Formats: sequence, C-alpha cells, structure tokens
Amino acid sequence: MNHRELFFRHLAQTSDEPLAWEISKAEGACLWDATGKSYLDLIGGISVCHVGHRHPRVLQAIAEQAEHYLHVMVYGELIQSPQVQYAELLARHLPASLQQVYFTNSGAEAIEGAMKLAKRYTGRPHIFCFHKSYHGSTQGALSLLGDEYWRQAYRPLLPGIFRFDYNENEVIEQINEQTACVVLETIQAEAGVVVPDTAWMQALADACKQNGALLILDEVQCGFGRNGTLWAFEQFGVVPDILVLGKALGGGLPLGAFIASAEIMQVLTHYPVLGHITTFGGHPLCCAAGKAAMEVLLEERLWEQVYEKEKLFHHHLQSLPGCKIRSRGMMIAIEFESAEINKQIIRRCWEKGVFTDWYLFAPHCMRIVPPLIISYEQIQQACEVIRDSVREVLGN
Repeated sequence: MNHRELFFRHLAQTSDEPLAWEISKAEGACLWDATGKSYLDLIGGISVCHVGHRHPRVLQAIAEQAEHYLHVMVYGELIQSPQVQYAELLARHLPASLQQVYFTNSGAEAIEGAMKLAKRYTGRPHIFCFHKSYHGSTQGALSLLGDEYWRQAYRPLLPGIFRFDYNENEVIEQINEQTACVVLETIQAEAGVVVPDTAWMQALADACKQNGALLILDEVQCGFGRNGTLWAFEQFGVVPDILVLGKALGGGLPLGAFIASAEIMQVLTHYPVLGHITTFGGHPLCCAAGKAAMEVLLEERLWEQVYEKEKLFHHHLQSLPGCKIRSRGMMIAIEFESAEINKQIIRRCWEKGVFTDWYLFAPHCMRIVPPLIISYEQIQQACEVIRDSVREVLGN
C-alpha cells in the first residue's frame, strides 16, 4: 500500500479534498514532492518558516541539543538551558513589561493560557474579541474565533465572550469593570490582512488601562518581523499586557508562548498551585530550534528587507485585472471577485510550481506569506506565475 492510500486510511482528515501531495524535501523557500516537482513556497507553513525551511543554524541547534537531552520533566520544574536561554533572548528584545515567558506547544495553547491568566489576574468574567479573528481551534480559542460558521458545530462554548467589529469604536465604549481582557490580532491575518488604525489601537489600549482590563495581542502570525518591525505592535505605539506568540517562534518545530510581566504571571503559582501546566510546552528541542531561528532573524535583520520585498510584489502584481491587493510587509492578500475564481487561479499556480492558498475568513483572497528569506528573483518568478494564472482564468 502506497503512502497516499495510507494517508487516507489512517490519518484523520480535516476536509473532503486535502491536497494530498507527498512532500519529500523542503529547503529555503522551496518544496519538492515525491515526483521531484519543485514548488516555490509562498505560504511558509502559514507564517512559520521565517528563516526558510531547514536553515543550517536551526538544524545545527537541533542536532546539538539532541546530544544532551529531549523531554525530561513537565514544564517549569527543572532548569532546562534551551528554555532559559530562549526566554532571555525574547525578553531582551521586548519591552520591560514583557519579561516572563510561559512556553506552550502551539499558538492556540498560548491563547488558552493567556485567557486563563487574564481571568485569574483580574478576577473578572468577560472577554472581548473580534469578528473575523483567528486564535486557534481548541475549545477556548474557538470561543474567541470570529466566524459563526466555524463555531456553530461545537456549542456550547465558553460563556462571557463578547464579539465586536475590528477597528470600530463600539468595543472601546463597552469595556468596563467586568472585562477581564480584550483579545485581538495586532493585524488580522485570516480576514485577508486587515490593518487597524493607529488611533483606534491606542484608544483601545487606553480604555483597557483606564478600566483595569488586560490587552492581549495575538502575534502568532504577524510577529517576528513579518510586517516590517520585529513585533507588529511597535507600529501602533502600544504595548500589550500579554503577548501571544507561536508559528515562527519554534523555527519550524512546534512552540507557542504567552508573555507578561512578573506581577501578572505570578498569579499562576498559587491558589491553585500549578495554575497552568503542560507536559511538553517549551520542549528543549523546540526551544533550541526557535532560539537559533530568532538569532538568524536578528543578526540578518530580516524585517528590514520586508518593505522592499512587499513593494516588489506590488510592482509586479498591481496591474492584474479583476483584483486588488492588501498588505503589510510580507503578509499579502490578493482579492478576487469570488472564492471560486481565487481557487481556480490558485490551482493554476500549483500546476506551475507556486504553492499558495486562501485565507480562512476571506476565501476570495490569495494568501502570500512566504519565508522572509525569499529572494528578489524568487519573488519575480512567483509573480510571473501568478500573473499568467490570473490571465488564463480571467481570459485577460
């Protein structure tokens, strides 16, 4: 029995039509399937592979850590140098109020921990979130998720969740003494790259502060330089009370984190003790890989290339018929008239060796979130394929 047959027989499926390509290799900004066909990767594992697939520094860090130990104990009991060193590196590049890191296995788990932390610290029951937001698929994260289509099959979900329009003032007016926290993506990804007004973001942060609510910013997709600064919140003149990270955090291995001040984080230590616990969160191999990837990002200052690469995509694609482009750095959405047209174009891109897809809450928008190390030549190559695919589908 071949791998395709085993895939459908033994792996739980998440859709009726998975791509079901067998990937044999990934390197830099490229993938290869089992037939040897290569694909230029414009997805990067959904904003995971910022420094590319299998960066040599990441591979070296994994190999060196594997020589010492893998899992030894549940999170937080023993001093494990990869955890300590990575937490210190993150803290060194974050504001003074974000100095304690709680490592998890994923961004969704980090959201779960951040929600618990906010409710425990404030003693309040209500959480505010936003339409067309994505925070993960576990039950608590799903309770925040901003589209009823994805929530409806799993009710009842968490109580005390209130949802508002992103970048609108109603949420600011509603924050009160019952609000534990406001949770939002600094830049909405799955909505098709929606960037908030700076004044709105600052007013939201001020309203949280004035009312004793915590501001939780989810930078699982937009962190680590994707939008042109190391952290997206730097662009809006705000600092969250809790920052949530994932995806690129692990350098290609599974890792998430929620980060806060020592004052906030210490409430997890008592009443009850072990207020949040995980077996594999902050796995030493994942922390070693993530630290190595972040060091590459910092040393090469990859975010400084992001705006030039964004401009290059615009230069080559702005004249495409029947579409418009939204972007912030290397998070780009090409909006077409319908989801069906978009998916036809995407299939043509696949056939021509460019790997892209659509956004969860904006299926009419093509996703472009490549590794930050993608070259200018590869961007030009990708744009030629996209242009040809659009013209073939639209007949222009």
